[in-house]
Amino acid sequence: MTFSKRLHEIRTGFERPFWVANISELFERLSYYAAFASLPRYLHESLNFGVERASSLAGLFGGLVWFLAAFGGAIADRMGFRRALSLAYLILATSYFLLGSIGSSWLAPVRNALPLVVLVTFILMLPALGVALVKPCVVGTTARASQENVRSIGYSIYYTVVNIGGASGPFLAGWVHQHLSVEKVFDMAALSVFVMFFAVLILFKEPRRLDETRTESLGQVARNFLTVASNWRFMLFLLVFSGYYVAFWQEFIILPIYIHEYVNSSSNTEMLLMWDSLTVIALQMAVSILTQKLPSFQGITLGTLISGLAWILLIVHPSVTMAVATLIVVAIGEITQQPRYYEYISRLAPSGQQGTYMGFAFLPIGIGSLVGGWLGGFLIHRFGEVQHQPSLIWWAVTAVGVATAGLLWIYDRMVRRDG
Repeated sequence: MTFSKRLHEIRTGFERPFWVANISELFERLSYYAAFASLPRYLHESLNFGVERASSLAGLFGGLVWFLAAFGGAIADRMGFRRALSLAYLILATSYFLLGSIGSSWLAPVRNALPLVVLVTFILMLPALGVALVKPCVVGTTARASQENVRSIGYSIYYTVVNIGGASGPFLAGWVHQHLSVEKVFDMAALSVFVMFFAVLILFKEPRRLDETRTESLGQVARNFLTVASNWRFMLFLLVFSGYYVAFWQEFIILPIYIHEYVNSSSNTEMLLMWDSLTVIALQMAVSILTQKLPSFQGITLGTLISGLAWILLIVHPSVTMAVATLIVVAIGEITQQPRYYEYISRLAPSGQQGTYMGFAFLPIGIGSLVGGWLGGFLIHRFGEVQHQPSLIWWAVTAVGVATAGLLWIYDRMVRRDG
């Protein structure tokens, strides 16, 4: 097929809801990663939480959404994608605005009535409700509003859009923080998704497919989860693999605080974080080609090992430049394991349970963020504030990553029974 014909297929193969949903996803990811990039330092420096509490709260923000994603799909199906998307963006806009307004005078009565940690915890839980609705709506619209011959390209566009948002968010957060204030980062995030609220209401039309089967009810989703949870080998694999994300999420949870406190206090820690997504965009195809002949489980283990060892670079030479190099290597490990991880789980799932198994696939991301928030806070307090040996932070993070790769290797040899 010639390039011009393929381009024509792309131009005609997607309905308008596909483009509206995916563009809105770009702005949702931009807002999410902008907020996440600024959150640990905002909690620590502006709201005066200790590093342990700030890191735990940041881990809560990053982790809770992944526990709600599977149920979000069932809710979105009942509401319809247009209503669910618009509600999600309204929730997100309100959440980010409240997050940036915690120190404002108009919230003083609420701050005085509640312990600050309770108020912040509640506000940090709200974005998870919005994101859990956005993801199934955008992925579902990509399936419904694209023709069969371009559907795989549609998912590639979706994945690229997610990473563009992942790179743009920290970049804009860094600019806003540097030229305005960290509170304005959350206002920018709120404005971004608030515009998408109107875009969906005005431009998005509910996609329909005559051959589509009805999504399962919330009750059925819960029953399916209990069925899958009884597969102890699968659950053990997910728990072991959670160690990958315990180490991975430290780039958002404690790396900004570490760079600001122990490397260069004038560095733009938000912009630093965009290197992960930029690397994924630039090298995803090349790494996929280089590792395509690896069995899926070996690809998972290798990617975990690469990301775990990456932190040694920051130990060898603590600098902003070496932090960038570390993030690039972490991202190479990420794009080595991530496609193989989802491939492995999709092949592991019995017929008729693929959706439920893929819902469980997000569990390690959430566990990793929640545990990583607690662990990161403990490490930076213990080795940074108490012992004044901050390099030990990254030895511990490296140990988690390498140990996870080792446990995956043992699991592969002694436990795995899927051929």
